[in-house]
Amino acid sequence: MDALRVGAGLAGAIALCISGLAVAQGKMDFGKREYTQNCASCHGASGKGDGALRGYLTKSPTDLTILAKQNAGIFPYQRVVEVIDGRQAVALHGGRDMPVWGADYVAKSAQDWQDWPYDPEAYARARIVALADYLHRLQGK
Repeated sequence: MDALRVGAGLAGAIALCISGLAVAQGKMDFGKREYTQNCASCHGASGKGDGALRGYLTKSPTDLTILAKQNAGIFPYQRVVEVIDGRQAVALHGGRDMPVWGADYVAKSAQDWQDWPYDPEAYARARIVALADYLHRLQGK
């Protein structure tokens, strides 16, 4: 089982490297795809908190383009990953106002990888890391 987890983690890391190369070559951007499918409806296509569902939310969505600016110019990568995952309470985040994507990704892994041995946690981490990478690239735009 440990070899399976290592293999799945390695596959996720390779996918992220390929994602970075693909961005440079104008191909599939996995982080952007995750953002468009799961975040843009609230946070907006540009990440500024102006999504189509904004008016239906009890709290305005965060402007995701200023996360680094609000953190002394340093993108708070670990905090972003924890907030996206959402399965553990993040004291600095306060109340939970957005979906728990970690649990959602783990649940979706069964349908995406039903015919292959896989580690659902590695699958969820790969998607969350790709999304956090995309948010990092949105900073200052």
